[in-house]
Amino acid sequence: MKVIQEKLPASQIGLEIEIPAETTKNTHEKVVNNLAKSANIPGFRPGKVPRQILLQRLGTKAVKAAVIEELIENCLESALKQEGIESLGNPQLLSQFEDLIAAYEPGKALTFSVSVDVAPTIILGDYENLSVTAEETVYDPESVENWFKERQEQLATLVPVEDRGAQLGDVAIVDYRGKSAETGEDIPDIDGEDLRVDMEAGRFIEGMVEGIIGMKPEEVKEMTLTFPEDYPKEDVAAKAVIFTITMKELKAKELPELDDDFAQEVSDQETIAELRASLEKRFQEQAEKETKESIYDALTKELVKGATLDLPETLIEKEVTHILTQSFMEFQQMGLDVNQLFTKDNIPKMRENTRPDAIESLKETLVVQELAKVAGIEVSAEAVTEKIAKIMVQLSDRDIDRQRLEQVITEEMLAENTLEWLKEKATITLVPKGSLEEETREDEETEETFAFTEVEVLAAEAEEE
Repeated sequence: MKVIQEKLPASQIGLEIEIPAETTKNTHEKVVNNLAKSANIPGFRPGKVPRQILLQRLGTKAVKAAVIEELIENCLESALKQEGIESLGNPQLLSQFEDLIAAYEPGKALTFSVSVDVAPTIILGDYENLSVTAEETVYDPESVENWFKERQEQLATLVPVEDRGAQLGDVAIVDYRGKSAETGEDIPDIDGEDLRVDMEAGRFIEGMVEGIIGMKPEEVKEMTLTFPEDYPKEDVAAKAVIFTITMKELKAKELPELDDDFAQEVSDQETIAELRASLEKRFQEQAEKETKESIYDALTKELVKGATLDLPETLIEKEVTHILTQSFMEFQQMGLDVNQLFTKDNIPKMRENTRPDAIESLKETLVVQELAKVAGIEVSAEAVTEKIAKIMVQLSDRDIDRQRLEQVITEEMLAENTLEWLKEKATITLVPKGSLEEETREDEETEETFAFTEVEVLAAEAEEE
């Protein structure tokens, strides 16, 4: 079989395939015989229809079309094997099908053209002299103290208070009702009973906590507050509302002592000293991890910037599906109605919005994999086995596809080894955490203050309902 290859854009290969005369004849006979066996023509038993009558009833054009479809499918597969081409899929007929029908005659050679997606060719830039800026996360001892405060709050005992007014740190149980400051009329849905108000500055609508300070049980107070402009309930957003607040209960928080008993209740540590040391180590490691990930991210983006590659549609569509599948699972875990989000009408728009992220993710993955190949970087089977064993212990209650897990772990470890190797060769400038995010945020705000993807908007709407 004669095959002529042509490199096409979007990581495709065009194939001009000449089907031998003998193949066109044999395939025609095979298709006609199969049609004769399955055709249901009145007056004839299945498989007993005379050839001439069969062709008359089905029509020459329909038979030719069936033969050509069979030829294209079989000959494309044979051509790929013959030429040693590893196709990713997405075959597209470049010839006009009507022209093939017109040109086809059993026993004569037939030529058709088709394209298939193949793995992209990746050309790396100067990866040995990269210069990047990344954010450094510095361990803050205050993070340990905040962790203790949060756990103390969770375990706090609430003690009723009757002999003083509310103050910061207390818990107030209130009834409330709101009316328009402009018309004096009650506002629907701006009322409630037994609302718990943790007396912390900045909670709820601005000024509410401050207005409750000093109130005693059974006291009633009016206060005028203004809802923020971005408040979800549009009829009160940015508007002044007169609230009538009734203090029903006031409770003070009694925090537990930071002692060994506390340590044993909130952790598997025996003493408060052991717990503190464990937390310090955890937050230090977390800071180091965040810094490392920031460096890896900067190196990857710079590596992609200097590389040249053309992505095939097959890989892009596969990555889009992967990202949306992850989003589906995350929204499901959040308790959102995924059937409302992922509808027949919404999915095409979701795929369109996800496409840029999918392309960027693919480029990063493929470029790092190419660098690993070029630099001869590998990951040992022992290291992969060891990591899988640890993960299997953690996920012992789940049904895990071990083969898929091994593939994912191998890819992750290979990428980390590659980026660690690249880090040693690169010039890296570290800046305080948040610096680069702030620059990016300022750039984005010049275009649009708030931006949401289609999925996020749908999720927000579902949550409100």
